[in-house]
Amino acid sequence: MSSAQERRILDAALRLFAEKGTSAITVSELAEAAGIARGTIYNNVEAPDDLFETVAAELATEMYQRISASFAGVDDPAQRLANGIRFFIRRAHEEPHWGRFLVRFSFNSRSLQGMWNGPPMEDLLLGLSQRRYDFRPGQLPSVVGMIAGSSIAAIGLVLNGLKTWQDAGSETAALVLRSLGIAAAEANQIATEKLPPLPGGAEPAAPRRRRRGAST
Repeated sequence: MSSAQERRILDAALRLFAEKGTSAITVSELAEAAGIARGTIYNNVEAPDDLFETVAAELATEMYQRISASFAGVDDPAQRLANGIRFFIRRAHEEPHWGRFLVRFSFNSRSLQGMWNGPPMEDLLLGLSQRRYDFRPGQLPSVVGMIAGSSIAAIGLVLNGLKTWQDAGSETAALVLRSLGIAAAEANQIATEKLPPLPGGAEPAAPRRRRRGAST
């Protein structure tokens, strides 16, 4: 999808899926959320019944490309992994519907599951080959699952106002690196490095002070 109307439809669908917690929405709901006519939906969406997977695949591909582009000049696989985790958590703070969509569907959608097999998988294999990490090759699927689960849990903390994205991101990245065999002091240092820009999006505004337990 590339037109402005198609982008508007995808954004509205993402919000609805995140709010409703279901992978099924009606064309009428989508048209109302997007502020366009039902006929426009049919003209721009080839298969409305497949809209959920279209949105999930678009989200996964777009984030994969942005994170990959941010790695220019960053050679250390541990730094790349930490940055990737923190990018996910920061974006969930900046775009709560995006974050809620991940929390609700990350482990049920094949497209979203595949998202964790992009940069994270590549950097795990690279770190293993460089003896940067300490785990058995056969443990790779479990390691990927741990990274995905930890990141999604941290996003939930941020969305529920229990952690700032900065704290949740750095703490999660450091804990993941330590579980992979990196010493605590180095893991903490890597996880608190200044994040480079994430290509394709604006830098975040200063975080709002929120009440503990408040919803974003």
